[in-house]
Amino acid sequence: MSIEMQASVRVADAKLHAKFGPKLITSVPGPRAQRIVADNHRLVSPSYTRGYPLVVKNGCGCRIEDVDGNEFLDFTAGIAVDSTGHCHPEVVKAIQDQAAQLIHMSGTDFYYDLMPELASRLSAIAPMPGPHRFYFGNSGAEAVECALKLARYHTGRQNIISFFGSFHGRTMGALSLTASKVQQKRRFAPFVPGVTHVPYPYTYRAGGGPQDEEAYGLACARFLEEKLFKTTLPPEEVAAIFVEPIQGEGGYVVPPNIFLQELRRICDRHGILLVADEVQSGVGRTGKWWAIEHAGVEPDMVCIAKGIASGMPLGICMAKAELMDWVPGSHASTYGGNPICLAAAMATLHVIEREGMNNAATVGAAALARLGTWVEKYEIVGDVRGRGLMIGIEIVEDKQSRKQAGALRDRIVDLAFERGLLLLGCGENTVRLCPPLIVTQEETDVALDILECVLEECGTLATR
Repeated sequence: MSIEMQASVRVADAKLHAKFGPKLITSVPGPRAQRIVADNHRLVSPSYTRGYPLVVKNGCGCRIEDVDGNEFLDFTAGIAVDSTGHCHPEVVKAIQDQAAQLIHMSGTDFYYDLMPELASRLSAIAPMPGPHRFYFGNSGAEAVECALKLARYHTGRQNIISFFGSFHGRTMGALSLTASKVQQKRRFAPFVPGVTHVPYPYTYRAGGGPQDEEAYGLACARFLEEKLFKTTLPPEEVAAIFVEPIQGEGGYVVPPNIFLQELRRICDRHGILLVADEVQSGVGRTGKWWAIEHAGVEPDMVCIAKGIASGMPLGICMAKAELMDWVPGSHASTYGGNPICLAAAMATLHVIEREGMNNAATVGAAALARLGTWVEKYEIVGDVRGRGLMIGIEIVEDKQSRKQAGALRDRIVDLAFERGLLLLGCGENTVRLCPPLIVTQEETDVALDILECVLEECGTLATR
């Protein structure tokens, strides 16, 4: 641990930080990183949203080393992708073994034994009763595209409902469902027609206590029947409702359980399919296999990606078997279900079941307990929310106005990077914590120590 790091972080246990904390040997970005960043600016698309100049060389577990030899504590997991940590040995071995045997033959035209093997494994942990069928693609956006097309194909209906604040991907169908940031949609219209966006229960922004939050969640769901279906959208023409059980890009927004429960009842009454986008919230991140399980709700389809294959490109649409009634040629993917990605997914599920999911629940609960005290302690912390290791910290100018402090949030993320902690923002003003599911309690304690030091530098202590 560098002298600069010891000076900037208030440590209750210096030995803990020395063992589990970041190790910075240069200022960041270092000289090699600066050169690579300059080359990137010259040669690579400017559409990428790089927040700070991290240039990665390698990773192991919850740690990332940059090209200058600086070692960071990673609480991003590659946007909730590296669920088993960086380069977990079991996942690496599965990838290496499969690569030496077969890399590609196209599951669209031929058969891989890993396809039914992974499908059977996922069917056993599905959040809805079987039998099930599975479509394999390359990304979360592709999983959503599949669900969108399948919903229209199966129901014969063309309209889709999605929510403000949602993020479902950047391909044209998925982007049509997305309503997170206007820049994601600027100058790309026209979008896929037939998509209607409605309010999602962002309860902190609505104000009120627990009872008010429940009422607000119920009202957001009932808006469909009480307003939308009576005025502009006939329910018998709606194919599906796409919902994130916890909004990811929208700000790690956790809705009241009653919201998802009421959506299920509305779908049942009108023959509408309920599609759970679990791309960021699924595969053990919330302490259960699927975030929607916390509400006791059974969806008709589930979109899966990110954490399913520890960084290998894999997107999956899981559906009740009777829904996947389309015929050959209706939908396919040359690379989808690549055998290396499938092997990585099988190893990932094994690791998460053994050492990730329960850890996400226990370490996440301890982190939320500590973070919950920050709402009272820091004037700039408006709300803390989450499940398992999917945690959001909403940054505001002050508690009274709840005015979103996006620039301050960005400053917090940048300062954390300078101290060796990797974080990401989401929504307009939220810091998200989404470390690998195998993160230890000690690593989490160090990360929160660093973040708390940054908060004290950025804001004032609450006076009340």
